[in-house]
Amino acid sequence: MTQIEAGPRLREPGLPAAPGHERYRVEAGGSLTLRLHPDDVLTVVDVEGRQSGLLRAEVPAALGLAEPDVPLFGRWSLAGAAETFTAVASSVVRVECACTRFEVTDEDPSPPTPLHVSVVRADPLAALEPVLPEPLALPLELDLRIERMTARSYEVKAGQWLQIVDVEGRQCSDLVAFDAGKLADGRERPIDPTTTRTLMGLLYPGPGLAAKYYDRDMTPLLEVVRDTCGRHDTFGLACTSKYYEDLGYFGHPNCTDNFNAAFERFSVERRKGWQAVNLWYNTALGASNAIVLDEPWSRPGDYVLLRALTDLVVGSSACPDDVDPTNAWNPTDIQVRVYGAQQRFSAAVAHRVTPDAEPRLTKQTGFQPRWGEQTRRVTEYRGYWLPTSFSGHGAVAEYWACREKCVVMDLSPLRKFEVTGPDAETLLQRAMTRNIRRLAVGQVVYTAMCHETGGMIDDGTVFRLGENLFRFVGGDPYSGVWLRELAAREGLRAWVKESTDQLHNLAVQGPASRDVLREVLWTPPAQPSLDELGWFRFTVGRLFAPDGVPVLVSRTGYTGELGYEVWCHPDAAAAVWDAVWAAGRPYGLAPFGLDALDLVRIEAGLVFAGYEFDDEVDPFEAGIGFTVALKDPEDFVGRAALERRKAAPQRRLVGLDLAASQPVGHGDPVFVGAQRVGVVTSGCRSPLLGRHVALARVAVDYADLGTELEVGKIDGHQQRVPATVVRFPFYDPDKTRPRS
Repeated sequence: MTQIEAGPRLREPGLPAAPGHERYRVEAGGSLTLRLHPDDVLTVVDVEGRQSGLLRAEVPAALGLAEPDVPLFGRWSLAGAAETFTAVASSVVRVECACTRFEVTDEDPSPPTPLHVSVVRADPLAALEPVLPEPLALPLELDLRIERMTARSYEVKAGQWLQIVDVEGRQCSDLVAFDAGKLADGRERPIDPTTTRTLMGLLYPGPGLAAKYYDRDMTPLLEVVRDTCGRHDTFGLACTSKYYEDLGYFGHPNCTDNFNAAFERFSVERRKGWQAVNLWYNTALGASNAIVLDEPWSRPGDYVLLRALTDLVVGSSACPDDVDPTNAWNPTDIQVRVYGAQQRFSAAVAHRVTPDAEPRLTKQTGFQPRWGEQTRRVTEYRGYWLPTSFSGHGAVAEYWACREKCVVMDLSPLRKFEVTGPDAETLLQRAMTRNIRRLAVGQVVYTAMCHETGGMIDDGTVFRLGENLFRFVGGDPYSGVWLRELAAREGLRAWVKESTDQLHNLAVQGPASRDVLREVLWTPPAQPSLDELGWFRFTVGRLFAPDGVPVLVSRTGYTGELGYEVWCHPDAAAAVWDAVWAAGRPYGLAPFGLDALDLVRIEAGLVFAGYEFDDEVDPFEAGIGFTVALKDPEDFVGRAALERRKAAPQRRLVGLDLAASQPVGHGDPVFVGAQRVGVVTSGCRSPLLGRHVALARVAVDYADLGTELEVGKIDGHQQRVPATVVRFPFYDPDKTRPRS
């Protein structure tokens, strides 16, 4: 008999590795308290290095310790350093993560970073009960377990907060909610997904402006405040008996019958199919217009937090579907928690840098209390809230202020990484496509960072702060993970510490930006003054005087104009904003949002991640081939692939001048006759040129200046926008303005 070899097991990072394995993240300045039992193993990891911590044991002997306090790691611990403790008896332990203030003027920058803690329980059976996340606040008005394959009904008062938790991950939960007042009057008005989609312009609401669920009377019932998964469904009914019967499963539990039973006490009419919001149900519209489904994206402890906008009768289910991927083939429990109306919770979504990382909720930047006074139009961007446009201005007015006067914009979500140590230069030389060894102290260079295939990981700027001190500023939080992995792989003694939360930045851009900053910046004699500061250089100074708020000012930007960025600690952000705002008012200073930024950066031919490049697009195809130092002998990751790609290019980024007044945008196909030859990466109506322009990645055969192309709309064939390949940047192609 032939024995079939078992293939490799499915890898599912982010889900618990095995019963009894626990993972925690301890933020800088925070602590974690755990109870250990005999033979439990506790491991603390300094992920980014150079981070001090402390282990405190209630019973030191239970961990084989002589003292209750054990210092962890220190100023020079390596990234990934770990310390392990095995319990010989029961004890309560606390892991503390130190927090030291990080300033832009630090001579040895080492921002505080988190510690990771793992526990392997000696008795995994005792840990089979999933660990619920701690309540968001106390006291709880309701803490209700919805057992697998069942549904429950409950009441929520106006202003109260409803948290629905996926206990074990990859489990769907249908949500039905009625206006309690209408229901008492005999009018059944549950959430109506069609009305909600129409009013919100989204398939399902999310935190931000488009956050409400409505009934068919257009009455708002619930507002989405937090969502740690971001993948739900409003296409179909909650599962019905007919669905299972058609598959041959007669009498199978289903959400519709469960809801009918749960709502009996409210005299709600029974239905054959309940129209519901299905949280964590992973559905999508396929290319053939069919609704497709797959396993949910939710992880253990993922939740949606909603606020009741009126008194509600609510039903929640733990979906019983075990015949397809809806619940990963294994239905589990749902937890419902209700908090009092007096509580306050921030609006947020969750980000994970890697699939197995702990989720991090959206934050406010240090500047948000100031710009938040001028707009409610915000969007979630890379883990922070940013303004899209401002009341009393608007994108076009903000655009002209940038081109003619001066603007301020919060760019704090840019990811910052302090790269230090004796091999810091070597690490960046290996990671970046630019020759980092040529950088002088005080200089900045724009560069790309690539995979071995030549596809781009990120673009960004490298600041040289000292002989072995660098700062990389990019857009992708994964960049820090990649740099640490590269340092470990090549045995380099270099630390990569994220400083995003300790270093926020305000862009001051436009022809008057130098005049504005001249009013507020004081620099010491050893540093360049603002007037001496060259393009892609930086200086360290203070606001107004030698004892003012410390700031770093770089002559950099993303607008194609003369411009600067002011970098400071978040605690000083309000002072920096106020100083710049007061100095700029005589110069016509205006706030600047993401919508206007898109206009100026497209005109200036500046690339954006996910649009002009991704991990399959190389710097040449992205239009930034000038960042690739192939003439220098230094090797870097992806060099061999980029040499091959440059020798045999397939695609090129070009500018398109559109002949018709028809907007085109990211993803629109580019044609020559019936042949598709490229794709639009970004497009806009240029206020300055008075016509539509676009950036597009096209086959090199059709990339020459003057080539006539067409951009496809509708289905790509029924409507064509004539376009001509032109030189880009469309605005100031020789970059005379930022150099001025």
